[in-house]
Amino acid sequence: MSDTIKKYSEMYEEKLEEKMISKGFGEVDSHDEEHVMKVVCKHFDLELTDTWSSDCDHYIYEENTADGYTVYVSLYEANANVCVSENVFYYDNDLSAELKQAIYDNDHGDVKIYLSMLYDGEYWIQDTIQDIYLELVELYTDLCKDELTDEGFDEPRSIDMLNLIANN
Repeated sequence: MSDTIKKYSEMYEEKLEEKMISKGFGEVDSHDEEHVMKVVCKHFDLELTDTWSSDCDHYIYEENTADGYTVYVSLYEANANVCVSENVFYYDNDLSAELKQAIYDNDHGDVKIYLSMLYDGEYWIQDTIQDIYLELVELYTDLCKDELTDEGFDEPRSIDMLNLIANN
């Protein structure tokens, strides 16, 4: 690879990372769970809370059955009737899809989602937020690349193709 192509590619990647950092999606911060949660909540104007209130847009919480088993309930309204086949989950790993759908369904700003187990170290909550974060990284990467193109920086094409051209 020619030095010029390599330098341009490195410069482009640096500029792209600077833009991503300015939008909250830098590589270093992507490993910080607290930062990831903050960025996702900011993007969706979302508040996740473990404090019950009637003004939440979605509720996910634990309940116990009459015979002592734990089940999980997911509802859009605090006082809605619970439909066992639609709103009750036996396994918490099914809640990830519920939380993700609640976040996307309520993408209208100033959203509050009640999670009774928010600070209980539940893996599925962090996994869901991380999945959404990765989707946002893809979105913002495309936006930042478009901004760089508008500023006159073309995305480096395939290094192999550029090497072929440079060597001929």
